[in-house]
Amino acid sequence: MSDFNRNPWIDWTLKLYILLAFAFIFAPIAASFVFSFNVDRFPSLPLGGFSTIWYETVAADPLVWEGLRNTLIAGVVVSVLATAIGFGAAYTDFRYKFFGKPFYLALAMLPPTIPVVILGLAMLAFLSNVSLSGQIHSVMIAHVVMCAPFAMAICRLRLSQMDPSLEAAAWNLGASEWKAMRYVIIPFCKPAIFAALFITMAVSFDEFAVAWFVSGLHETLPVKVLGFLQGQVSPRINVIGTFVFIASMTLVVLAQILLMKRSATPKAGG
Repeated sequence: MSDFNRNPWIDWTLKLYILLAFAFIFAPIAASFVFSFNVDRFPSLPLGGFSTIWYETVAADPLVWEGLRNTLIAGVVVSVLATAIGFGAAYTDFRYKFFGKPFYLALAMLPPTIPVVILGLAMLAFLSNVSLSGQIHSVMIAHVVMCAPFAMAICRLRLSQMDPSLEAAAWNLGASEWKAMRYVIIPFCKPAIFAALFITMAVSFDEFAVAWFVSGLHETLPVKVLGFLQGQVSPRINVIGTFVFIASMTLVVLAQILLMKRSATPKAGG
């Protein structure tokens, strides 16, 4: 049934507003992509000519490959650890009732609300006191603290869609708690678990402020980009920015596709 009260002018205005908002957000990224193929050193219009020289320069730079290696290693390890911790925290919220639960949830969700500079300084002070700063695992520890709340939120959302009686039914049929977890909880949460893996990897892949404080000589790719910016204007930044954007968007889109999945539910009377 059509809605006769809807105003087509309002609909078109809202669509135009959304279009302009996306254009405002993605215009700098699109410009960076275009200028990455510009033969000139400085970004200017019209373009001096089409060239892949800056891509070749980045591919031949060992510092870029070192930063990319550190970023990938940290991203994979962080995604696995943060998702495991986040899932455990979400399941604790789903399964148990205990005193101070609101405080527990508030504390678990706290790290993303802290300014990254403050968090980076705090992580640097803590890791220095325990002789763990300046290494690649320093970045992993700091990023796990940042990313675990994101994984918890995603898994918690998925668990909220589950009927708690399913787990109890598995226990009544003779399954142990571990078997119920393996054959009931984890299969139901599998889309959220994979989505959390992709989201946390994207967050770790993009983050540079905390990594700049704790990485020492083991810099990640975003920290390398900050080094390129110091004292010079390098077109390599456009190339690296394009690569980071494509990688991050791919991970986020994959996570969104997984989150949109819903287990098939039989219709009543069907």
